Formats: sequence, structure tokens, C-alpha cells
Amino acid sequence: MKIAVLGASGRAGSEIAKEAAARGHQVLAIARNPEKIAAAEGVTAKVGDASDPEALAALIAGSDAVISALHFDISAETLLSAIRKAGVPRLLVTGGAASLEVAPGQRLIDSPEFPEEWKPFALGGITFLDELRQVEDVDWTFFSPAALIFEGPRTGTYRPGTDHLVTDDSGESRISFADYAIAMVDELEAHKHSRARFTAAY
Repeated sequence: MKIAVLGASGRAGSEIAKEAAARGHQVLAIARNPEKIAAAEGVTAKVGDASDPEALAALIAGSDAVISALHFDISAETLLSAIRKAGVPRLLVTGGAASLEVAPGQRLIDSPEFPEEWKPFALGGITFLDELRQVEDVDWTFFSPAALIFEGPRTGTYRPGTDHLVTDDSGESRISFADYAIAMVDELEAHKHSRARFTAAY
């Protein structure tokens, strides 16, 4: 497939671009600073600004899917506008964990352990997901990571979930960026969560 990865110079975006290219997909890696994108076979780095829907649409036209690893300072509507203009059929989004349920009716962000300083960014992700859930003309998927996503080894293992935080036997919810990327590209290929959210952790 031809895949456009937005935010491809970041920790999640760079791993996703690398994983997709390693599986034989053609990757257009887009970032404001493309010189920070690691060179790899199958990866073409381009400069792009997702806050400009017209310019972004011209860049991503012809892609089979867009994977966004952008921060949530870019609104869902801005990104969707570019997707629609370009005629790209699928959008996969690197989401946040804050809206995952930790108990019936209780989200992670509502738990007392959730750091106060994380809330402004987390609320951006929640708003983004809420906006996507109103969209019926774009085939979107929102991928919430584990509560802790970190730079670590590529183990090739993870456990999937949907709207509930996935934890291990010790109650921890963790995944490396490399294994998060595996789960994202697995979803790209298997297409199991159309207009839905899913999650993954060890």
C-alpha cells in the first residue's frame, strides 16, 4: 500500500514509518522537519504542515491510507478536510490513553492517579476522538496506546483491546513505541476497527 505518515519525525511516527516500510509498503513520511526522518528503503521524506489542509491534501493525494502521529493541536476537522480533498479512503490516528475505561463509566483521566499536568494534552485527544465518532464519510481508526508508552525494544508481542485499558498481571499498562508501531501496521493491514477505537499493551 501507499501510506502517508504524518508526524513522521516523532517517536511514534518514526517507528510506524519504519515498520510499514519494513513490510513492503511505500511510505511517504511527512514532517515539518523532514531532515529528522531516518533514511530507510521504502521511505520518502517530505516537508509538510498539517495545519494547512490544501497543501496537505496535495501531498497525500494518491495514498491508500494516512496514519497521523500528530499532536492534537491539529484538530480532527482540519485533518479530515485534507483527507476529503485528497480522496484518501482511510485515516488511522495515534491517539491517547486518557479516554480508556479503567472501571465501568470511569476513564483513565478521571482516576486520581492521572497527573494533572498531562490533562491539557489528554483532553485534546478526547475531543479529537469525540469528533471522529461523528464522522461517517471517512473510514477512521483511533489507536489508543497503553497508559505508558516508552522507547524500548521491539518484542513483537502485544495484547489488543477496544475501549478498556489493557493491563498486565501486576496492573501495569505499558507498550514500547516499536511494538505500538507493530499493532498500528497490523491494523492497517487487517482493517479490524473501522470507525472505531482500539488499544494495545503488554
